Amino acid sequence: MQDFLYELGVSEQLFNYVIMPALIFIARVGDVSINTLRIMFMMSGKRNVAPFLGFFEALIWLLAIGQIFQNINNPMSYIAYAAGFGTGTFVGMFFEEKLALGRVLVRIITPISEPKLLEFMKERDYRFTSVGAEGRYGKVNLLFTVMKRENLQEFIAKVKEIDEKAFYTIESVKRVSEDELNVMEDRPRFKSRLFSKART
Repeated sequence: MQDFLYELGVSEQLFNYVIMPALIFIARVGDVSINTLRIMFMMSGKRNVAPFLGFFEALIWLLAIGQIFQNINNPMSYIAYAAGFGTGTFVGMFFEEKLALGRVLVRIITPISEPKLLEFMKERDYRFTSVGAEGRYGKVNLLFTVMKRENLQEFIAKVKEIDEKAFYTIESVKRVSEDELNVMEDRPRFKSRLFSKART
């Protein structure tokens, strides 16, 4: 490629101090962004996608680092490499937020009674557990729920609408056992049928 650009009239200085650093920067943005997405897919349990992304991440990284070794005396290569890493981190986080893959665990602590929030969650078929707890300043309500990340923004907006000072934490969830949740939902009906048979 270098010889081809020279034939087009590109000077050696332009290639070494502009074109090559730009290519290194773009490659680094690409591989760091893919790395962020790969980790996200791994945390979401997407086993088929993560290795595929890992292949391209390693390939792009090798191409970038190879160009740096070929231009080891060019300080612009190092600057482009570092700048690409920082920019790639930002780009990867941006795509992660937009894709909103996987599920999250949300914990909410509020001293305010939460019937409106619970009704909101029931309407949208969110599974949750609500318990009473003791906080520094007295009684509080503790709510646990697991939901898709794409629904998180709407849910947090509802929480703030009910109590703008509510304390909440959000964590990524690698796996959710839907089968076990379904068994738990069926358990009360199973008990009622069992007791009805026993009484007869």
